[in-house]
This record gives sequence, C-alpha cells and structure tokens, in this order.
Amino acid sequence: MFFGVKFKSLCLWGFNHLLAKTGLPVWMLGSGADRLRADVNRLLAFLFHQGILDEQFLQLQQLQDESSPNFVSQVVNIYFQESEKLLRNLRLMERKLSDYKNIGIHINQLMGCSSSIGAKRVRNVCVAFRAASDQNNRTGCLRVLEVLEHDYCFLKNKLHELFQ
Repeated sequence: MFFGVKFKSLCLWGFNHLLAKTGLPVWMLGSGADRLRADVNRLLAFLFHQGILDEQFLQLQQLQDESSPNFVSQVVNIYFQESEKLLRNLRLMERKLSDYKNIGIHINQLMGCSSSIGAKRVRNVCVAFRAASDQNNRTGCLRVLEVLEHDYCFLKNKLHELFQ
C-alpha cells in the first residue's frame, strides 16, 4: 500500500503541475480536468509499471512546493541537457571503443544522473553498458549503446508528454 499512497501523491502532483502550467483554476477546466487527471494517471501508471521510473522520481516530486512549482520539470530538463552531452560523447567514442576507461567514466556519470531523477530503465542499461566496457567487450558495448539511446529517447518523449 505504500506505493499506492505515493502513486496517488504523484498523480495529484502531475495534475496540479499541469494546472499550474495552464494558469487556470480547476473549476474553469470543467470535465476537461477529469480527462486531464485520468491521462496523467494513466501515463504515470504506465511509466512505473514498465519500470521506466522508480521511487526516486516520487522523492524528487516531494521536493517541489509552492515556492518552486516547476522544480521537477526544471531538474528533468537539466538531466536531459547533461545526458545529451554524455550520449553525444559516447557516440563519438563508438568509433574507438578501445578507450574503455573514458567510456566507463561517461557511463558512471549518466548512471548517476539517471538514478537521481528515478530513470530506472536508463540506469539499468547503463549498468549493462558498464559491465560490457569493464570486460572490454566491443560488440556488447555497441549493442548496449543502441539500447541505451532507444530507452533514453523513450524516457525523454514520455516525460515531455507528461510535462506538456
């Protein structure tokens, strides 16, 4: 039940965040507010059920308050900016995957950033990438890099959908 209570809190946060973005009071949205709430709830349930997000996202959400109503979206945007740089560097390293030490450094940074926002699936792929680089496994690194880029793009699209 702990997760159910936290999830309800997250759904309410998501709905209130969307209302704050519109600047409209709930009563002005009418039945649209119910549809919006249901859409947010479905999207968040999907993201948690699929293992894309974890409880760290809930903890991040709890840090948001009236004085910083866009805190979570700002943190997530910083995550995307930093992650894009790290992924770009990994793509450049793809040509010379023999530099496993630098690959490991970039993967550790991406893993830490992903953990901090609750991006569970991306973090898990980073763990697999790190294992492949620790074994100097070029083929494994190339495969995991493809999965990492796919899962990262999926996360980015879904979180943008949530915040829009």
